[in-house]
Amino acid sequence: MSQLSFFSAESVPPAIADLTGILAASGQVVLVGGAGEQGARLSVVVDELWRAEGLAEMIADADLEPEIARTEEDSPLVRTSVDVRLVAIAAEWTRGAVKTVPPQWLPGPRELRAWTLAAGRPEDDRYLLGLDPHAPDTHSALASAMMRVGIAPTLIGTRGSRPALRISGRRRLSRLVENVGEPPADPEAVVQWPRV
Repeated sequence: MSQLSFFSAESVPPAIADLTGILAASGQVVLVGGAGEQGARLSVVVDELWRAEGLAEMIADADLEPEIARTEEDSPLVRTSVDVRLVAIAAEWTRGAVKTVPPQWLPGPRELRAWTLAAGRPEDDRYLLGLDPHAPDTHSALASAMMRVGIAPTLIGTRGSRPALRISGRRRLSRLVENVGEPPADPEAVVQWPRV
């Protein structure tokens, strides 16, 4: 029987800011509407349906409307409805049309869970949190944010199509596992979830 950590994602009340973990991965936020009625939408393309379903659950927990669709390449796509409450996140995470990491951003348990759902995968005895290959300027800032929460990663694959933060070592992996909580019930999710 596993004991639930006080710091894990299950012990933290849901908030819209949790979804910024999607932006740490390859998620996007776009402003929609004019000056009078402006909202924003968060979206991310993932490689497995269980990831989209897990993120849709987090979106619903944050009191937003989730939608799961498919891209033209038949990859699962999960997104929020357009909502005025996402405008602040859009302002913090973009400079012009470029995705950026807010200087004060720290990945808490639920942000780490969203990031893991969007782009986490095991690599032997290490764990990778995928980064956005189209936003290389975010990579170092995200590595620094992880260091500030006590999970020092190694930045890998920056010249390829699958950049990631590699987390290795028992203590760092334990901290990640403790934060992200239990995997979704899907058997593939269990295989892909971080463990020590």
